[in-house]
Amino acid sequence: MKKVNHYHHKKVLVLGLAKSGVAAASLLHRLGAFVTVNDYLPLSENQEAQGLLEKGITVICGGHPIELLDEGFELIVKNPGIPYHNPMIEEAVKKGIPIITEVELAYQISEADFVAITGTNGKTTTTTLVFDMLKAGGKLPLIAGNIGTVASTVAEEATVDHTIVIELSSFQLMGITSFNPKIAILTNLYDAHLDYHGTSKEYVQAKSNITRNQTNNEFLIVNADQEETMRVASHSHAKIIPFSTKRKLDFGAYLNDGAVYFNDEQVIELNEILLPGAHNLENILSAMAAAKLSGVSNEAIIHVLHSFTGVKHRLQFICEHKERKFYNDSKATNILATKNAIAAFREPIVLLAGGLDRGNEFDELIPYLKNVKAVVTFGQTAKKIEQAAIKAGIKTIQHVDNVEKAVPVAYQLSDPGDVILLSPACASWDQYKTFEVRGDIFIQAVHMLK
Repeated sequence: MKKVNHYHHKKVLVLGLAKSGVAAASLLHRLGAFVTVNDYLPLSENQEAQGLLEKGITVICGGHPIELLDEGFELIVKNPGIPYHNPMIEEAVKKGIPIITEVELAYQISEADFVAITGTNGKTTTTTLVFDMLKAGGKLPLIAGNIGTVASTVAEEATVDHTIVIELSSFQLMGITSFNPKIAILTNLYDAHLDYHGTSKEYVQAKSNITRNQTNNEFLIVNADQEETMRVASHSHAKIIPFSTKRKLDFGAYLNDGAVYFNDEQVIELNEILLPGAHNLENILSAMAAAKLSGVSNEAIIHVLHSFTGVKHRLQFICEHKERKFYNDSKATNILATKNAIAAFREPIVLLAGGLDRGNEFDELIPYLKNVKAVVTFGQTAKKIEQAAIKAGIKTIQHVDNVEKAVPVAYQLSDPGDVILLSPACASWDQYKTFEVRGDIFIQAVHMLK
């Protein structure tokens, strides 16, 4: 960890806890700051706040009193989930109090370079692929952020020999000032989180912060197949490394004649890659580009792509049982994700779908259901998905109570050579606390078939 003195005796408010808030408050306390933590959950129900109180940190719980901002704070470290239209944040902005997120704090103390990944889809898979490729290549990667340990905790342990591979959300990127990754990846951009950002423009602006501080000494790996991502790249000062699944490029990562290339060098044949899905080729290309820029050999990259079957709950291969292949795509909480999952297979599919009803219809799925031979539905949206399946001409449709019951029914409807795919196209909250819980129940039910 770098020696950082500028927080000594600085009055800092950590707003919102969870893992990142606890880590930020603890770190700032060790750096000599006068730390106050403010969390909405009452102290009696707040074990994290109680732990900080025992360390001698001032804790105020049970609400966000705006008058707290009159105490002369010089900085706010905000939980990424708290939107900027929160009254406390709006008042802090009026008072001119700087606001950062914990990722910025991590960058300030880190001796290690960062490889940072953002985008609407594919962040987690790309982050995992980069980490695995760097590790296979003999580098010393550490994984942080949304799919790893809290960034500032990792940064405390990292040395100049490490590389921190981090997945970043738009929420986190809104709270940076000096954060500057050696390599940044922008996977793609679609409308998302508009309830938080308000407009598509604000969302894209937040994502583009990943390259805001980059110079010609750093790299931005960017999707060359999207106008919006290339527009972001046009404003970057970094060296632009494009990737494309649709055309051969003069340089960067691309597909050509059934193989994956970086610049003019063939790295691997497409038929050697284990991870299914056209959308995953974007993730593979961008991760490979980051690995090559980091000095990883083709052999190490090939080794990873020969064995990588996907991140848990994201088109994750579970097993093959009696010539049926089972895939867990519980993270598919929207129609676009399910479209991508279905398009990943040429084999006949028995699709398990359903979940929380957000008021939308599912007619967008119809053109993608051509190789779906049967549908098993569950949850609030079951009838809507069944209507879409009927319109698509699917004759075998069954409704069950939940995912656990869907698995044996799907098996009975399948034949050797089929894919049995959980890709719900819906959030899980009508029946399950998280998509992870839903996916774990699917996995358990698959193993029960054995």
